[in-house]
This record gives sequence, C-alpha cells and structure tokens, in this order.
Amino acid sequence: MNKAIVATPRALDLAREVLKIEAAAVLALTHSVDASFMHALNIILSCKGRVIVSGMGKSGHIARKIAATFSSTGTPAYFVHPAEASHGDLGMIAAQDVFVALSYSGESQELLTIVPIIKRQGARLISLTGNARSSLAEVADAHLNIAVEREACPLGLAPTASTTAALALGDALAVALLDANGFGEDDFARSHPGGSLGRRLLTHVRDIMHTGSEIPAVNKNATLAEAVLEISRKGLGMTAIVDDAERVMGIYTDGDLRRTFEKRIDFTVTAISAVMSRSPRSIMPSALAAEAVQIMEQHNISQMLVVDADNKLVGALNMHDLLRAKVM
Repeated sequence: MNKAIVATPRALDLAREVLKIEAAAVLALTHSVDASFMHALNIILSCKGRVIVSGMGKSGHIARKIAATFSSTGTPAYFVHPAEASHGDLGMIAAQDVFVALSYSGESQELLTIVPIIKRQGARLISLTGNARSSLAEVADAHLNIAVEREACPLGLAPTASTTAALALGDALAVALLDANGFGEDDFARSHPGGSLGRRLLTHVRDIMHTGSEIPAVNKNATLAEAVLEISRKGLGMTAIVDDAERVMGIYTDGDLRRTFEKRIDFTVTAISAVMSRSPRSIMPSALAAEAVQIMEQHNISQMLVVDADNKLVGALNMHDLLRAKVM
C-alpha cells in the first residue's frame, strides 16, 4: 500500500520564494523598456497587416496569451505554431505583417527554420529572448531582452521566472500599443460584448426600458385611487403623472403610497397631483443604462422615468430591469 504524501511547512517557504523570484524578474524588466522597446513598438504601430506571435513549448503558451492580449486591446494578432508553420501555415504570414518570436534561448530550431523565409517575404521580425547574442536576436529587426537571473524552479530546469518575464513584457507592449492607438473603453467593450464591461458600455436605456402600454402613467386629473390601480397593473412600483401633452409633471411610487396611508387621505376623491412628487429624476433613452444605475444609487431611488428632449414620457424602468440586463 502506497504511503500518502503530505505537504510540509517547507512547501509554503518554497512557494513564497517562487513568488519573490518571479516578482524580482518582472521588476528587473524595467531596464528592458528602452530604445529597443520603442523600436519594437514603432514597428508594430506601422504594421499594415497583422501581428503574428509564435513560440515553442512553454514559450508557445505565453505567445498565445500575448496574441490574445494584443487582439483584445486594439492590435489585431494571432498565434502561429512554428512547427506547423513549416508544414503549410507559413502561408498565413504576408509581407505587411510583423512576426514576434519568443524563445528564451534564442536558439529554438523550429523558429530558426522559418525565420529566413519570413524575412525573405518582407515581414518584420521582433524577438523576445534571454540572450542578446543568440541567433534569433541577431537576425531580428528589434530584440527585447527577457533575461532573468534565475528560474524559480529549485532544479533550475522548468521555465518559470523566464516565462513570467516574457508574459509581463508582452503585456507592457500591449498596453503601450493600446495607449498609442487611442484605444478606449468603448473600443474594449466592442471586442468584449459578452463581458460585464461590454454590457455596461453598450447597453442603453432604450434597450431595456418599458414602452407603450407597459409604461405606468395617469393624467394629472386622475384620482389617487386611479394612480394606485395603475401602479398595481404595471408592476414597476410607480406611475408617472402627465399633462394632456404627455409631458411629465410628477411621479408617485410605492414609497409615496406608504407615506400617504399615514395621512389617512380619501383615495377616491384626492387628486394625484396633490400628493405626487414633483420634478422626478428622469433620463433620456439614448443614455447608457450604467448612467441610470449611477443616478438611482446616488439619489437612493428604485425607479426612473424616461423622457425625450421635450420632457414627454417615452419609457420607464426600475432597478430590476437593470439587474436583468446585468449592467450592475
């Protein structure tokens, strides 16, 4: 029967040491953000095609992530496996492209096999290696040094600090490109429509508001009883009070109803205009739904009326609508 293996306190010490080594490796990269980094940045900014990122083994995994980060931050990019490139995928690379090659040794045979062909096509080459005198570094149009003092692996074998360094420098490139391209929140949202940021930035009030017969509204001449019935029918916890031209005069909510009960008012004869809240908070249909959230939270309200430029009632929404739309 095999004896169970149990972690010892040494495991925690080792884990902390790994984090310290990798953090130091990333911090040391600030020295690599120099003229060579700027040169690489300008090569990508002047690219008329796509950025292709490639690497073997662990470097390949990092290359995939860098390509994904580039693409999501405004720099069109994709990953090409260097071994597959030798068997047909080189056709994906054109003269107007930029090829970013990752190899810590700078001597990855799979990359060195395809680099001459890529250069012959006219594509620019950026290399990320840990050896500025390596074969890959010497043929590159721009070389970024990702050398680390040591790997975090206690055996000194598994790529750890070196892959973390490559990933961090890739992120630095992506963010620098994002800023240079003027890539903003709206651009990010368009490339991430399924994410929470995309929903917040792309969802407008008109997309989620209640319209037509779903809007709770009564005329200014209605009684309080009629207003309460309208609140009950429409289920939004409030009703708008409008004039004959459908312009908003006020609002009456569930909270107002509770306060009215305390005054022992006759609901059948009291005009809604006598008890409504005047000048209610409202929003335009073209506004972002996130703005409605901000207004509701700031003023501690749960419902809002939607009006046009002439203050005419065109819609209504409450906090439940915003929750369903996942914008809060």
